[in-house]
Amino acid sequence: MKKGINIWSFKEGSTIQECIQLAQKAGFEGIELSLNESGELGLDATDKDVHAIKSWLDDAGLEIAGLATGLYWNYSMTSADQSKRRKAIDIGKKQLELASAFGVDAVLVIPGAVGVDFIPGSEVVPYDAAYERASEAIAELVPHAASAGVSIAIENVWNKFLLSPLELRRFIDDQGSSYVGSYFDVGNVVHSGYPEQWIRILGDRIKKVHFKDYRRQTGGLHGFVDLLAGDVDYPAVVQALREIGYEGYVTAEMIPPYSHHSEQIIFNTSAAMDAILGRSR
Repeated sequence: MKKGINIWSFKEGSTIQECIQLAQKAGFEGIELSLNESGELGLDATDKDVHAIKSWLDDAGLEIAGLATGLYWNYSMTSADQSKRRKAIDIGKKQLELASAFGVDAVLVIPGAVGVDFIPGSEVVPYDAAYERASEAIAELVPHAASAGVSIAIENVWNKFLLSPLELRRFIDDQGSSYVGSYFDVGNVVHSGYPEQWIRILGDRIKKVHFKDYRRQTGGLHGFVDLLAGDVDYPAVVQALREIGYEGYVTAEMIPPYSHHSEQIIFNTSAAMDAILGRSR
């Protein structure tokens, strides 16, 4: 398995080039970038922008581990507002386009939500309507994914939707396409389940993996802690990943960064991942 770090783990305001350089210094093999509304890698990103980022990666000897986006929280595939659903699909198309240009094999997609507790005033959607709308949106993206040669990897997040590995497996299988799979986030299921069980149930549907850790007794968003400081049974997680033959990127997503000496979280995370993966330093 390859060791990656998500760009959201870095100090806010850091440039992509700065993040790449720090990731390389800390011993990561890849960095996961984020598609934003605007900025260095925004919805209006051009071939020139992609080329510049690829050159920074090449100079650092790093790969792009994945392409995520936080835009699906604002533009949901399950919203009652059709314009928001359409915007979400357009975001998905742009992700696939950019991923193809970068040479990324899968993009992180949040397939909407029934409700989101950590976003005040967020829309609450009937579960059955959410399922239908999400299914339709992903189905519309499948031909674009196949054309780009990039998989749609659906992340398990705190969206009150696709709440079990059995349901997520069914949702993926119902699409009938090898270009739809799971972006499995280890830490996101700890409050209600066991990640090693999810891994075995989802099996080869898992396209990419996020590493986080979570402390159940703390609860809420404050339950997310440094790797190896929470309740994730990482030996069991790694064993399960090896059992299903997963050999891709495991990418740490450390949110939020430290308030002080923010670079240190990158180095601490790298060292923890070496321990988890059985690498000597």
